Amino acid sequence: MKYGKTHLCAVGRYFSIVAILTISCMGYGAALLPVIDDFNHAQTNNLGHARQFMTDAVAGGGTTLEHTVEQGVVAVKGNIAPPRGQPGWASMVLLLDAENLPKDASEYEGISIRVKIHTGSLSISANSVEVTNFDYHAAPIVVPQDGKFHELKIPFRSLKRAWSEQTQLNTKTISSVSIVAFGMQQGVFGFEVDEVSFYK
Repeated sequence: MKYGKTHLCAVGRYFSIVAILTISCMGYGAALLPVIDDFNHAQTNNLGHARQFMTDAVAGGGTTLEHTVEQGVVAVKGNIAPPRGQPGWASMVLLLDAENLPKDASEYEGISIRVKIHTGSLSISANSVEVTNFDYHAAPIVVPQDGKFHELKIPFRSLKRAWSEQTQLNTKTISSVSIVAFGMQQGVFGFEVDEVSFYK
């Protein structure tokens, strides 16, 4: 069967549009990948945002923190020195948006983390822009301290606030995820993480 030049041009335009749409959808999908950070980049997470590290020094504490990123694993260690009458803490914050704007994670069931705890206590939180007093929805990370990585799946519905009224997490308003070492008394902490993601 022979095709005219006009027909071939139309077919060519069709496949060009399909190719553009496919590439566009690939790019859009990449922006919504469930992996937040696999620690394959020294400074930024999988969404291209720099990791943030904070301690209770902002509240008068003396907690210290050191971290390294090597071979797809972040290693964090330090000393907890709580402010008077408050818990001590050190936090690694993984931003979902560079401007701390809310992102819709409602298509996911919760947060998955592969973690190795050497010493100390850890928690993980989904930080909603609706929470203004820093009492974010959180859950403890409890794994054997056996020198091995363990994968935990933490449902959004299991996350609770510590001292505020218990409200349900609005998963359409999450701006970041935090991993926090904490303690009421002076002590050391150390842990490693090789991936943080959302799961369905």
